[in-house]
Amino acid sequence: MGTKIDNAIGMGTLCTHAFYDLKHVSPAVFLYLLKECYFYGTCKATAKFRALQYQVCLVLQNDPKPGPATFTVQCLYLAPLFEDDSHGFTHLIISAFRRFLKRSNTLEDSLEVKDLAAHLIVDIIRGQIFHDEKIVMKLLETFDVKLSNFEKAMCPIKENDGVSCGTAKEFVERYIVELLESQQYVIAVALMEHFSISHYGQSFLLDMIKSKQYKAAEKWATYMGKPMLCTLIEEFVEKNMLKDAYEIIKKNNLKQDFPDVYKRCKESSLKNLAEKGCWDVAEARINNDRQLMEYLVYLAMEAGYTEKVDELCQRYSLDRFLDIKLPETTIQEGRYLHLDELLVEDIIWVDEVEGLLDATSHIDGFKVVGLDCEWKPNYVKGSKPNKVSIMQIASEKKAFIFDLIKLHSEVPDTLDDCLTHILMSPRILKLGYNFQCDTRQLAQSYPELKCFKNYELLLDIQNIFKEPRGGLARLTEKILGASLNKTRRNSNWEQRPLTPNQVMLISPFLFVIHLKPFIFVAPCYESCLKSVLLIWKNIF
Repeated sequence: MGTKIDNAIGMGTLCTHAFYDLKHVSPAVFLYLLKECYFYGTCKATAKFRALQYQVCLVLQNDPKPGPATFTVQCLYLAPLFEDDSHGFTHLIISAFRRFLKRSNTLEDSLEVKDLAAHLIVDIIRGQIFHDEKIVMKLLETFDVKLSNFEKAMCPIKENDGVSCGTAKEFVERYIVELLESQQYVIAVALMEHFSISHYGQSFLLDMIKSKQYKAAEKWATYMGKPMLCTLIEEFVEKNMLKDAYEIIKKNNLKQDFPDVYKRCKESSLKNLAEKGCWDVAEARINNDRQLMEYLVYLAMEAGYTEKVDELCQRYSLDRFLDIKLPETTIQEGRYLHLDELLVEDIIWVDEVEGLLDATSHIDGFKVVGLDCEWKPNYVKGSKPNKVSIMQIASEKKAFIFDLIKLHSEVPDTLDDCLTHILMSPRILKLGYNFQCDTRQLAQSYPELKCFKNYELLLDIQNIFKEPRGGLARLTEKILGASLNKTRRNSNWEQRPLTPNQVMLISPFLFVIHLKPFIFVAPCYESCLKSVLLIWKNIF
């Protein structure tokens, strides 16, 4: 019947049949072999599904009789015979056929295929063939089945069974009512849209919102037009679902109809970005809207981010903000720890070989250091992350900031040797917070360097304190009485020189060092430190 091909996918294996000639392979045999392929495979279900979907798409080109579309429908008729496996196989076959349609230019007689698909749908609705409701919708969309095809499919039923099914439209409408009674709104709405059924009004929309069927409500409102969309937006605003309202306004170009709602939604989005320190993203999303730009300046003033205020005012000619001074109670900096509270003697920038060697010598004399890394954020979904730009290593009194990009470019071997000496030292305890993220980013940024492959005596204090929310900022607030200011954290760490505020921002990892006395009394101390306890005692 075909040749078995073993494809290694991840850690598993999947056996597939090539089916070089499908002229004499029946749908039943095809489904049986497909099932064998699936259960023979040892990789994960998703990987098997995708691999078999690709294979089925290919074999549909191998001349199945009487044609690929008819062959597919016949397979769907037989799939329920495989009981528990039918659901997955049905979705697999339909998705593979849809993929096949994108490649193929010719099909067998489309009218006959539509009639056959309509027969299958009618049998599913009547309970003669067991498939779930999602399959009905996929069949309608894939084969573009119309009411006229339903009429043909229902004729034999009326003749043979003597059952009055009414018109095709009445038959479909009864099915829609059944779907609504079982609260399957998404499929019901899709059927209404497909068959242009629009006699359900505003009360239907409100019922969907009441049942929290927001996706179906949006689909229905979009189909019905602007008045229904406006009603939906008003309901979302009343429920304080501003983000959902904003997306509908933007998607359907209704900004002029809901200017206040649009403004509130944009401001809410900008505020969230500002709280995360994503000022550049917030600025880009304003699209030169002066009112929103003024709001962003206000957020920067509220956060005490004076250099961002100056930058925005200068760039967008917002002179009236330059003389405004907010009351002390509105500025948030008083709630944050400051670098001068730590009595740090020096912060040293390291970007040349002499400074690198000197820093390594100094750090070699420390018993405990804090580690942290920064890199330029990347806001484009799916794009490659930027390289780690700087690495900070600090004791209680002194901090070294390593310019990894420059050092790696000019003296990669020396950098590798120096950092290996520090990171692999059994005499220096290295503290970090959620540092596994940094180690992964370092290894990806500089794969050729050995220093970022292994670490000795590295302790992630996140595993000790088990703080459920808020990260390091929350932990420092809980233990040291004040939080960390991360307003500027998501900035461009590749620019040189760093701004004074960026240098000040590097300080959060210094606070890790000042958590050291509390580590011994942390709830998870004993369980987390059994492997390093003896070494720790020797250090102190």
